[in-house]
Amino acid sequence: MFSLRKTLFAAAMGAAAWAFSMVGASAAIVCSGPVCWHVAEVYDYPPDARVIVHPDDWSWQPSEDYVWREHPGRGYWRVDRWIDW
Repeated sequence: MFSLRKTLFAAAMGAAAWAFSMVGASAAIVCSGPVCWHVAEVYDYPPDARVIVHPDDWSWQPSEDYVWREHPGRGYWRVDRWIDW
């Protein structure tokens, strides 16, 4: 009986920790022209970047022509070139 209680307590603590970690998570989809990528943190992009920030569940319409191009780090796509800043 004691080990069952311990197991249930550990499972509840694990679930609580997982739920708590999800609260602070933020993500978005950023597009510059027809190029889009995922970001874990939304930045204040420079005005000349000409990016549009969308919520993480955003998707383009079938009639729209976008491409995914992922890149780690802070920056943005300008046509085919990644600009770090």
